[in-house]
Amino acid sequence: MAGKRLILMGPPGGGKGTQAKRLQDRYGIVQLSTGDMLRAAVKAGTAVGKEAKAVMDDGKLVSDDLIVAMIADRIAEADCANGFILDGFPRTVPQAQALDKLLKDKGIRLDSVIEVAVPDARLIERITGRFTCAKCGEGYHDKFKQLKKAGVCDVCGSTEFIRRADDNAETVGARLKAYHDQTAPLMPYYKAQGLLKVVDGDRDMNLVTGDLERILGT
Repeated sequence: MAGKRLILMGPPGGGKGTQAKRLQDRYGIVQLSTGDMLRAAVKAGTAVGKEAKAVMDDGKLVSDDLIVAMIADRIAEADCANGFILDGFPRTVPQAQALDKLLKDKGIRLDSVIEVAVPDARLIERITGRFTCAKCGEGYHDKFKQLKKAGVCDVCGSTEFIRRADDNAETVGARLKAYHDQTAPLMPYYKAQGLLKVVDGDRDMNLVTGDLERILGT
């Protein structure tokens, strides 16, 4: 498979990052996270990176125009010739329209827009139950990946564990609301273009990967 270009969407904690990595490894298509691209552009000192750094140093949000310019630079690089996965962009219809214009100008066509969908209640359960070993960083979950021996890390034997302060139901609920508010209008937008596919992400991750591979064409 060559030249696949897709947008992968999904709520926080829904497993989208894991699936993007698997697709990247399987097909040799590059995962493009806007956050990672922004940091790389700033570090490299590109024209777009310098402009973005000035905006961020002023405590402002980077504009859609700047992000689109950054994506334009990034997808022109050699490693994107075989395709790419856009992760975290677009988040709004105006961003989607700007992206459409960019791709059209470059003669590039999107192949699919895929949402990995998971019910909010399950996401809250997934995220709020997470904890990690303070020593080796091994991840656990109150329900889905429990310690073999209570209070002791399976890997290194440490008895110290960490839970992220923002992994609580209230914060996760707010993040999910923001996601739904932003992405809900994108669904009919891409559905009208015949690009939208929805995958049930509330299953074993291997089954989810299988569905994604079928959509992309193995």
